[in-house]
Amino acid sequence: MKRLAALLCCLLVLPALAQPSLKMMIPANPGGGWDQTGRNLAAAMQSAKLVSSVQFENKGGAAGIIGLAQFVASAKGDPHAVMIGGMVMVGGIILGKSAVNLSQVTPVARLTSEWEVVVVPAASPIKSMADLVKMLKENPGKVSWGGGSAGGTDHILAGLIAKAVGVDAAKVNYVAYKGGGEAVAAILGGHVTVGVSGVGEFAEHVKAGKMRALAQSSPARLDGIPSLKEQGIDVELGNWRGIFGAPGITPQQRDALVKLVREATETPAWKATLAKLGWAPVFLGGDDYRKFIDEDIRRVGAIIESLGLKK
Repeated sequence: MKRLAALLCCLLVLPALAQPSLKMMIPANPGGGWDQTGRNLAAAMQSAKLVSSVQFENKGGAAGIIGLAQFVASAKGDPHAVMIGGMVMVGGIILGKSAVNLSQVTPVARLTSEWEVVVVPAASPIKSMADLVKMLKENPGKVSWGGGSAGGTDHILAGLIAKAVGVDAAKVNYVAYKGGGEAVAAILGGHVTVGVSGVGEFAEHVKAGKMRALAQSSPARLDGIPSLKEQGIDVELGNWRGIFGAPGITPQQRDALVKLVREATETPAWKATLAKLGWAPVFLGGDDYRKFIDEDIRRVGAIIESLGLKK
């Protein structure tokens, strides 16, 4: 009887000790910032044996709203389902008047913040930010800006730059792409005048000499790239990214995900990712993250309104 009792005890404990398996929705095409965030976070989890496996699904389009809608519809109550998102989604929801929004999912943790960079292909006649500003003032519509989803951080930065140099932000000719890979191809192919994205997304192309970085959106020079501010353009903008749980999970299930993600961000693998891609760690979990999102929805909405981007 004692042996039987001991065996039953072990059988009860084993499920609790088992590593969870996650299903991760990345609401963007491969190659961009959300994809990099999700896959590197998963790699950190697996390197530390925090999870047994991670199943990915990329569903790009409409600033992540297509993926968000699918996640809301299919993952309800699933404690092992997560989704990557961020500031881009906040702007896209506002600009697109989306029927789904971030109140329908469970905020788990804010992960990173990344500065934006303005680039041109290496063969471009635009050699400096001054050249770009001159062209923009002469004919705003002639300057096409390639970046992520409409209403997202890239779009907002283009509008803020235009406004700061005295150009009507509503006249910005912005071309939105579903993922970082598509935007890179368009920039390198000369299909747009200028590209805008997170520093990490274009870093390898800048280092390889395929792109020329004109400016970045931090308050000071970064990796040899001059800031917008030091070039007389009073603009500063950071792009945050985070992770969400499924709709309808319990507070205990949410807290377990917060703990899992926090432990992943403390691993050497994750810290190496931050250093490689130039991301700043800005971890914020649970209820604090929820409050931050509520504040950011108001902040981004005000920026979009002031730039005249909302139709």
